[in-house]
Amino acid sequence: MSAVHQEKSFEKAIEGAMFGSGWRPGTPSNYDRLLGLDSAELFAFIGATQPDGWTKLLAYHGNDPDVAQRQFAQYLAKQIDERGPLDVLRRGVKDKGVLIRLAYFKPAHAITDDALKLYRANRLTVTRQLAYSASNNNTLDLVLFVNGIPLATAELKNPLTGQTVQDAKKQYRETRDPKELLFARRTLVHFAVDPDLVFVTTKLAADKTRFLPFNTGSDGPGVSGGAGNPPAGESGYRSSYLWEQIWHPDTWMDLVRRFLHTDKESKALIFPRYHQWHAVTQLTDHAARNGSGHNYLVMHSAGSGKSNTIAWLAHRLSSLHTAPEVDDERLRPNEPVFDKVIIITDRVVLDRQLQDTVFQFEHVPGVVQRIDKDSAQLAAALQGETAKVVITTMQKFPYILNQVQGLKGKRFAVIVDEAHSSQSGDSAAALKKVLLKLGSDDVDESGDLLTASALARGRHETLSYFAFTATPKPKTLELFGTPHPVTGNPQPFHTYSMRQAIDEGFILDVLRNYLTYKSYWKLANANPDDPEVDPKKAGAQLARFASLHPTMQAQKAEIIVEHFRKHTAPRLGNRAKAMVVTSSREAAVRLHTAIKKYVEMQGYVGCDSLVAFSGDLEVDGVEHTEARSNGFSEGELPERFAYTAADDKHAGTPKAKQDIEYKILVVAEKYQTGFDQPLLTTMYVDKLLKNVAAVQTLSRLNRTHPLKAQGDVFVLDFVNEAGDIAEQFKPYFETAATTPTDPNLLYTAQNAVTAYPVLVDSEMQAYVEALLAAEQKATSDTALQRAHGALYRFTEPAVQRFNALAADDPEAADTFRSSLRDYTRMYAFLSQVVPYHDEDLERLYLYGRALLNRLPRRQDPSVDIGEVELTHLRVSKTGEHDASLSPEGEQMLPGFLGGAAGGQRDLEKVVLSELIDAFNDRFGIGLGESDKVWVEQQIVALAEDGTLEAAAMVNDESNFGVVCDKRIEDVILSRHDDNGKLMQRYLDDESLRSQLNQFARRQAYQMIRSRKGIA
Repeated sequence: MSAVHQEKSFEKAIEGAMFGSGWRPGTPSNYDRLLGLDSAELFAFIGATQPDGWTKLLAYHGNDPDVAQRQFAQYLAKQIDERGPLDVLRRGVKDKGVLIRLAYFKPAHAITDDALKLYRANRLTVTRQLAYSASNNNTLDLVLFVNGIPLATAELKNPLTGQTVQDAKKQYRETRDPKELLFARRTLVHFAVDPDLVFVTTKLAADKTRFLPFNTGSDGPGVSGGAGNPPAGESGYRSSYLWEQIWHPDTWMDLVRRFLHTDKESKALIFPRYHQWHAVTQLTDHAARNGSGHNYLVMHSAGSGKSNTIAWLAHRLSSLHTAPEVDDERLRPNEPVFDKVIIITDRVVLDRQLQDTVFQFEHVPGVVQRIDKDSAQLAAALQGETAKVVITTMQKFPYILNQVQGLKGKRFAVIVDEAHSSQSGDSAAALKKVLLKLGSDDVDESGDLLTASALARGRHETLSYFAFTATPKPKTLELFGTPHPVTGNPQPFHTYSMRQAIDEGFILDVLRNYLTYKSYWKLANANPDDPEVDPKKAGAQLARFASLHPTMQAQKAEIIVEHFRKHTAPRLGNRAKAMVVTSSREAAVRLHTAIKKYVEMQGYVGCDSLVAFSGDLEVDGVEHTEARSNGFSEGELPERFAYTAADDKHAGTPKAKQDIEYKILVVAEKYQTGFDQPLLTTMYVDKLLKNVAAVQTLSRLNRTHPLKAQGDVFVLDFVNEAGDIAEQFKPYFETAATTPTDPNLLYTAQNAVTAYPVLVDSEMQAYVEALLAAEQKATSDTALQRAHGALYRFTEPAVQRFNALAADDPEAADTFRSSLRDYTRMYAFLSQVVPYHDEDLERLYLYGRALLNRLPRRQDPSVDIGEVELTHLRVSKTGEHDASLSPEGEQMLPGFLGGAAGGQRDLEKVVLSELIDAFNDRFGIGLGESDKVWVEQQIVALAEDGTLEAAAMVNDESNFGVVCDKRIEDVILSRHDDNGKLMQRYLDDESLRSQLNQFARRQAYQMIRSRKGIA
């Protein structure tokens, strides 16, 4: 074989590139296998950087260099064993009172070359074919040292010799003993490398070693793509980024200083994935070169490790300095870019993670502060010097404008976790007012408060937003996105796509196994008359009646439980769990009840369920709350649901952590976003899902677990079509963009409002002047609320004119109100994007927002559909689908179009029976006699019974009941063989039996008499 094709040639190519960037060649014989150190490099570093300290240590050892070096090396090895190499490198060691640094890191700013002198004295060495063991002569292809301390190993494979990265992983798993000193207490990370791919692990565990992909993505970093790496560049290797970027001395030392850390809960060492490192460095590099005042959108898929990315970014931004080479008149080199970093999030876990992570880097408490009390605490944190990273919620900002002093001119980095359109509008404007101290008379040269209020809404050179989301809406893209250099379309600054996350195995594909069911049903109008109804409102009631009908709920409960027992329960070693997604709180209560009844009726075990919904509601005369339904508080639910008997060694005994293992969770809105439960493998969907909600809801299933494979994930959908759901996922599978908004849309919306004789400029001006003056003078929340209350008098004339318009032309009044509502919503968003600075627009917004709260709404008469019965029902499986997406490139989301929704429109009424016929034609396709619901079948049987027929002909309904009640159970029991399961419910449930008997008696009586032509 030619030498150029051998593995050694691959090693030499990597080694040569590393030497070119500043690494030194290590000498294998200098490695002390017992101490796990390269002593020659260690003492060369100490001698070059800390001669005074070393001189003091020498004196303790009689100025004998050999004794001093031997004993210090032994002491250092012990310190590393106790504290780990990261802490030793970051903080050094004290030996006999003398602090010896083991590494110097690049200063945040480099005003002079002297500031870099110690940093440049670090000795980074790469040693080939290192014999590392004290018990054998096994060697490693590459070992990376920092000042004599080994931090990383690499096994290199060349496909031209018949081996790939998979062989490198196999070698680590099968021939590298995790108990060896080098692996157990020295090195931090291990790379499996071939010319095309890189995988990494931070812990060797023999055959249980888990390697994660460390690749840029098939189309390169920061853009949409799949797994792997793009074609090779000039180096000839797809994987050259590893040694050219990650192993570059500056990057490697930065990783050691500001990325690698230990997870407090799992104790696992965290090494960033490539896209995390790339996103953080790209964001901070741009901010260092361009200063504050820019917005960034990071579109990172679920499973991307977003919490760690935010932690690393926040820490970097808190000490970020402008680049030495900046060429901007408002920037000076080597000065802090931001005074504070503010993280807007509702996730408590992010606070704990940030506290733990940053403390490992800084070792100074208080650098990260979570605002968990009141607005005064937030104001103090923003003004204080200790907290560099402040974690809070958007909702706190509107209350602290007058509590904050001295922030004008300060620069802020605002990190928005899960950014959506809620980040626009009044809360976002309040945040800007606080951070910029806008809304006071020193903002505008003329002292015009209205102009100041308008200015608070746009972008500002002292504020930068870093927004994170996996599912950006068009508004999100326009607020935080980066204009494409050619088209100008807003797009993410950095992308780690769902496609790549699935390809790399960090999340599972929830569309792969998609089962669809459809409900077919027919209704009957049981009203004595045939009322005229609004087709839209009555149609919604009819659909709701069918959906919530006990028979419909019972059939769905049966399908759910039987599917769960057959397909889900045995998975993950009997740990698998399921979620049922319903359309409303009532639907959740009814379906949860139906599931429990079916499980109890069948005598099943291992199907215990919980229900999750907010507030309280009445169903069939019974008050329901989540806590009452489950038997414990709402806050306990996630932990109770997570419990598995398989992981409890005391399960089934009095010492068990929990006496019930819950497997099925029925939800209404709750837990459809932000709920990470890796044991969820199946979702039963009984709700129409659209847009972002579809992606966020189904993504509850995509979390990985050591026992969970792609084949374990199922969706069973009663409502949606698989193809429709796939369409909802498309914009978020790779990367999304949108078209920029036409700024003149707002003037069109303004004209739509002012076209009606309701608003008067002088009244609006008086209101906003009083409002802004009150906000400036108010010293407390209570005072501000009183001031707002007094301002209502300014809107009274407009309310009276609106009432007069409504009396004369109700549709015009409705259209005015809709136009005004649309304008305020549009302005709240567009003013964040477009720098209008238009007093007329701001005035209309401030006044219109207050007026909307006072305008009376036209009464919306309810629709009573009266007595309607479900006669036929069939819930059938319609298909098993693989709805997985294929790459199609960037997806365009529709831009913001605006436009008034219009007023209420009275639809032409129809008679109820016609509407029911239309619904039956739509939802009852193919139904026949065999699909009549069980109760309907019994009614027919009763009507055909000779004894009852004779009684119905000569008695009123009340007297007929005396005969019927004696006969009804005999008739029903005679049909037992055809309806076993429902028959059992009839016999076991006294309440159900009484209700059905009463209903069947009435219907049978009417059916008999109508057949005979008797009214």
